[in-house]
Amino acid sequence: MPSIIKLLRAAADPTRLRILLLLQGDELSVAELQEILVMGQSTISTHLSQLKQAGLVEDRRTGKNNLYRLLTDGAEGVLTSLLTQAHQETLEAVGDQAAMRRVVKKRQDKMRIFFDSVAGRLGKDYVPGKSWKALAEALIRLLPPLVIADLGAGDGTFALLLAQTASKVIAVDASARMLDVGREQTLRHGIKNVEFRLGDMEELPIDDASVDLVFFSQSLHHALHPDRAVIEAARIIRPGGRIVVLDLAKHRFEEAREMYADEWLGFSEADLEGLLQSAGFINVQTSVVHKEPEAPHFQTLLAVGQKRV
Repeated sequence: MPSIIKLLRAAADPTRLRILLLLQGDELSVAELQEILVMGQSTISTHLSQLKQAGLVEDRRTGKNNLYRLLTDGAEGVLTSLLTQAHQETLEAVGDQAAMRRVVKKRQDKMRIFFDSVAGRLGKDYVPGKSWKALAEALIRLLPPLVIADLGAGDGTFALLLAQTASKVIAVDASARMLDVGREQTLRHGIKNVEFRLGDMEELPIDDASVDLVFFSQSLHHALHPDRAVIEAARIIRPGGRIVVLDLAKHRFEEAREMYADEWLGFSEADLEGLLQSAGFINVQTSVVHKEPEAPHFQTLLAVGQKRV
């Protein structure tokens, strides 16, 4: 637990308070904090260093940047109360929050632009971890007919496969161009039980408790906040329904961030198990279902869970 004295000393500075208020909402890089606060890199870095020493923030490496986030283990009550009061007394707080939403949207738009640019050909090019063997391993767990949500559906290739046995498939993706390609495929093949919806995995355009099964097929590592995406999945699943996650096992192929717009370099079995259990799923099972023979030797993880009745 952070020292209360260190906590109060670190939070006493107005700039550090503004940083804490921002990190309460989302992870941010030094460059993003510079843009929001209109301050120099050295000033921001110095304040972040002091907040880290006080045990109030931590960072994780993502590509060329570090993303900083609030760390409140053991001091949630004190820090939450302090930040609530600080938000009311800090004149810049409202403007800072609006600026933060803009910079986070820029990060999301960068990923969306990538998928728009490869729409229609992504399935023809190499995609790490996406294999027929892995898909087959998942499909044997299906009990048709079901209402299925395919989250991060891309161009709809997997949704069309699911449509063969599902009563209805709702395909959600943040790229409008990808969805257009999916709709073209359904028209070409005469498939009528797939509905494409534009939306984010963390804010799904689907009603509560309206689907039987949710699929994340090589899409969860594109979510800015995988835990929020899994919680959203739990919201839309009916009691007794299931979730299936196919994703890359944790790896060190950093180039994937630029090549495939990956936000996360895969997950461990413990990561996926923890995400599902934290969202309230039971009977969680995980396993490695595919290992690629060629470098960088991506592995595919399968995780399944059930929503409580």
